[in-house]
Amino acid sequence: HHGSRPPPPSQTMSASITLRAVTKSYSRGGETLRVLDELDLDMEGGMFYALMGPSGSGKTTLLNLVGGLDHSDSGMIRVGDEDINELSASELAQWRAENVGFVFQGFNLLPVLSARENVELPLLLAPLSKAQRRQQAERALELVGLKDRMNHKPRELSGGQEQRVAIARAIASDPKVILADEPTGDLDRDTADAVLEMLQQLNRELGKTILMVTHDPQAASYASKTIHLDKGKLGRIEENLSIAGSKHHGKES
Repeated sequence: HHGSRPPPPSQTMSASITLRAVTKSYSRGGETLRVLDELDLDMEGGMFYALMGPSGSGKTTLLNLVGGLDHSDSGMIRVGDEDINELSASELAQWRAENVGFVFQGFNLLPVLSARENVELPLLLAPLSKAQRRQQAERALELVGLKDRMNHKPRELSGGQEQRVAIARAIASDPKVILADEPTGDLDRDTADAVLEMLQQLNRELGKTILMVTHDPQAASYASKTIHLDKGKLGRIEENLSIAGSKHHGKES
């Protein structure tokens, strides 16, 4: 084990994401649906990207491929300095545990576990002692402002608090990349804005590369850039000039 000296900067630095000629098809009822079609995409490290597109455009498929939850049929996917299509299943599981944090629409918390135990779950794969796991989980909960709720079960928390626990779980292993699939889909506007501000903060202050699938332009406005997908092909990539902040603090509602 590496002892306690901090990892070299490259380890903690943000990861860029590169896709080259990525194709993914699914078979449904005898016909083949091509969800991603020779997709080329470059995402800079340490940026917050929103991924938008009509239903069926391949957004979630793209997210799952980048996170190593699914395999492309062909093409190259590089995250940081790792070509993840080249990894075996067990290498991929290990890579995912160390490099990627996932946040889903449905929180996916285990109801029988406390907030802290939920956040500790991904750390069970890391070579950490029980005390270290607990410390990292508490630090993650502190980052999302929920340290005082760490012993509460999900049913004792509001939806917004549950999603913040889910974000704490995603960052507990200090991943380089956070992948979020409609993370504010089940939340009311004010709660959603608070969660998006938190993602923005993780991007700005911790340098996390974030890719967030959303259908909500207001949510997308928190990202630095918006990538548009259409029928498995790349559409335009927009710079977000009015980065949320100035815009959202004076809420018009």
